[in-house]
Amino acid sequence: MDEVAKARMAQVLHHRKAGLALGEPVAPPISVATTFHLPEAQGAAYYYGRSGQPTWDAVEAQLALLEAAEVVAFPSGMAAISAALIATLRAGAKVMIPSDGYYVTRLLGRDLLAVYGVEVVEVPTLEMAVADFTGFDVIYIETPSNPGLDVLDIAALAARAHAAGAKVIADNTTMTPLLQRPLDLGADLVVAADTKAPAGHSDALFGHVAGRDANLMARIREGRRQTGSVPGPFEAYLVHRGIETLEVRLARMCESAAVIAARLKAHPAVRALRYPGLDSDPSHAVARTQMLNGGFLIGLELADEAEAEAFLRACPLIEQATSFGGVHTAGERRARWGDKVAPGFIRLSVGVEPVEVLWTAIEAALPGGKT
Repeated sequence: MDEVAKARMAQVLHHRKAGLALGEPVAPPISVATTFHLPEAQGAAYYYGRSGQPTWDAVEAQLALLEAAEVVAFPSGMAAISAALIATLRAGAKVMIPSDGYYVTRLLGRDLLAVYGVEVVEVPTLEMAVADFTGFDVIYIETPSNPGLDVLDIAALAARAHAAGAKVIADNTTMTPLLQRPLDLGADLVVAADTKAPAGHSDALFGHVAGRDANLMARIREGRRQTGSVPGPFEAYLVHRGIETLEVRLARMCESAAVIAARLKAHPAVRALRYPGLDSDPSHAVARTQMLNGGFLIGLELADEAEAEAFLRACPLIEQATSFGGVHTAGERRARWGDKVAPGFIRLSVGVEPVEVLWTAIEAALPGGKT
């Protein structure tokens, strides 16, 4: 991390200190209250559980420090994505989304936005770099793309989008604000699934929207109140705890991913490999200008579906799971969800296991490996 990021992370760890009274707990309590003492209608910090509560506030304060922006928390990443799109679109509007990004975002476009009169145009991530933005209200990007790991130049895209009169929403789930900062590069809003690396332990659904336009963020916050798309207090507590160790977990995960990606690249069973941190990766030149490192996700392609599934079953240190960013290394064959990838393509999320132990297990499970 650079010095600014280090300072922000230190603030995150001590963000509650200034407000603590003598004898109060350092860790935020889990507030399960839905109603609050309200003898008067004005002046209360909290008045009803759908509008706000102390445990959410603690997480939003952490994320606001990391994003250097206002943050509104949601019960999942998709809830955050939905809120950002609903706040920036209306019937008759036009939005561009990645055709090779997270598939549930595409489903949202087809099954919700289009039904309510929004024109949804799907474009592959790399083609967005040169696409004509004329007539669009929102350009929604995901970089690196999930699962293909293509990278867009956020600053260049945001400049073109703004010149065309469009807002930019950036899904930063794969990077987190410690590894990439889309708001600093010109994005209007950032959305993220904090279910992944920020929570880090595969035990809490959570998401957030971050932005620096006060009016836009007010619409998002009011939208949360009106729709009731609110996070639970226990989940908020878990995410708060997870964020406190985010820096150290990411350091281990990203360092290990770089080692494993280089070795996979050289392995004869691997047909193709994507990892933006490698000099040989097609996205490396752009990635190095806006990402702290190559991240913890690797895309590798084995010969076919059977070979990929056999590898995942054989490796004792890879969880066969559909999420990423947790302490456990996880992998899955993404074609099973309909992603436009080869049948043998695997998204590998590197966890915090000791790297040499992890690599030994991976190497043994690959075709031709020693058992």
